[in-house]
Amino acid sequence: MGRAVPLHRSLLVRLLATSMLIAVCAIAATAWLTVQLTTRAVTQEQSRTLASDTDVYNAIIGYAAGHDSWAGAEELVRRQADLTGTRIALTTPDRGLIAASSPDAAEAVAASDVPTATVDPLALDRGIVRDTGERIHPDAVGPYRLTDPERQRLHRLADLEVDCLRKQNLAAEVVELPSGRPTVRAIGGGSPPITPCTLNGRLDPVETERAPLAALAGLTHRCNSGNVDEADYTITPEFTPRYDGDPPTSELDSRVRDCIDEARRAQLRPYVAAPALLFVTGLAAPVPTVTLSTANTLRIAGTALVILLLTLAATIVVGRRLVRPLRALTDAARAPADRQTPVPVTTHDEIGYLATAFNDLSARRQALERQRTAMVNDIAHELRTPLTNIRTWLETARDGAVEVDQEVLDLLVDESVLLHHVVDDLRDIAALEAGSLRVHPEPTYVRDLLEQLLDAHRGSGAVPLRLETTDDPEVIVDPVRLRQIVGNLVSNAIRHSPPGGAVTVRLSMRPGRMVIAVSDTGPGIAPADLPKVFDRFWRADGSRSRTTGGSGLGLPIARQLARAHGGDVTATSTPGHGATFTVLLPTG
Repeated sequence: MGRAVPLHRSLLVRLLATSMLIAVCAIAATAWLTVQLTTRAVTQEQSRTLASDTDVYNAIIGYAAGHDSWAGAEELVRRQADLTGTRIALTTPDRGLIAASSPDAAEAVAASDVPTATVDPLALDRGIVRDTGERIHPDAVGPYRLTDPERQRLHRLADLEVDCLRKQNLAAEVVELPSGRPTVRAIGGGSPPITPCTLNGRLDPVETERAPLAALAGLTHRCNSGNVDEADYTITPEFTPRYDGDPPTSELDSRVRDCIDEARRAQLRPYVAAPALLFVTGLAAPVPTVTLSTANTLRIAGTALVILLLTLAATIVVGRRLVRPLRALTDAARAPADRQTPVPVTTHDEIGYLATAFNDLSARRQALERQRTAMVNDIAHELRTPLTNIRTWLETARDGAVEVDQEVLDLLVDESVLLHHVVDDLRDIAALEAGSLRVHPEPTYVRDLLEQLLDAHRGSGAVPLRLETTDDPEVIVDPVRLRQIVGNLVSNAIRHSPPGGAVTVRLSMRPGRMVIAVSDTGPGIAPADLPKVFDRFWRADGSRSRTTGGSGLGLPIARQLARAHGGDVTATSTPGHGATFTVLLPTG
């Protein structure tokens, strides 16, 4: 067994702490959520009552702004009572009944000391209407309602102004006032800045407005009591002052605007209903107070304790089931490499997948260790033969048993060359597998390269070499590495071709790739050996290959170099009819 895990680092302890923390947070969150939901429900009920009062007030104040008396308001009051489920009564300021939704609503007026709101379209109740700074209801138009031709003409001017503002990258839109007069508002709220676009006559009064505006100006100037000379400003159809010269101070401007509002109320009073008191009853109810008794408190605490205990027990059970296979994996990983055994896979969850992956990793590790041992043995075997030959001849020459003539020197050079080839091949294949060997593609005429390669091999005179092709392609490849690839295959084919045989190299082009096939007339390769021909140091006849100088690395190097180009090398053979090695390379 391995070293025990410290308690504070144990997975079981951390799972337990996490579960306990989650349970405590869940209980606290539930309690907080309950309080929040209860508070929200009470707040929503109160908001619903206020919203109902607001809806009733808006409907009745709209009626008052559009009528000069309360005649006919009885039907509106009853309809609003049916829509909101409340009792509604409307009285004069001295509690004289104007309209009531039912006899109960009329009786409720006597029992109520404070009305819900005061209904006056010229002095809006700020306790209910909070979204505007205006004190006069917009539907209180009075003598300013435009005729259809006037409204259409002003709309055309407003549209021209909006188009002009858009050309100056100012977003604006046309909004029609209840009087029918269009006004231009900046998108997002507010009035657009004063520009030459506004000088098109849209703000000039029309025929319907001239007389009321003149009367309003007289009332306003009397209100100002000489603080601002009457020739210094005029009142626009939108009831704002337009100053002829420099604007006054903010204090005087505020007084002018207050006077305009006061004068408007005086001017509009005959056109709207008289002030009234609004009573809305039937929705408001005492807010219940929730108080936990001692028994309820103990019951909640007991339930929370049971949840904590159940969480603790479940965590311990689940934690032990999780830790057991992990401990088995730890013990297996710490075992010596030569005594590792597969870990039993008892679950199909993440830990089971981990155990399966560990077993696969262990099997690959053992296979790699066997491969490494075999490779070391093969390298030692390959190097031992030439080194032994060199040592034997040198010791014999030192002892005077043979004379060091040209033949002995040639033999020593051949053995050194063989040793050098083995070392170079090992270096190349190590660089290829490590990814440090780089290819340098460039435009290459492949047919010329193959002819030069075959001319170089014809010097041995072992077997005839033929090149068969109808193409003369120019391909982007590394010419040095391509020569090495084909050279390894040709050398291998020459070694395996008997006297009187031949080696044929065929070059052809296919869509998107180049194909070079090297065929010999040797004994061929057995089907069982075909998958092994690209393994390092593999030979079908080891003794014959060493005699002819083969290291068992030419084919693996050829395949790795082809793959470095994005291609591959494949082998096919029929025993007794030779073998064909095919190089496939992309032409891009």
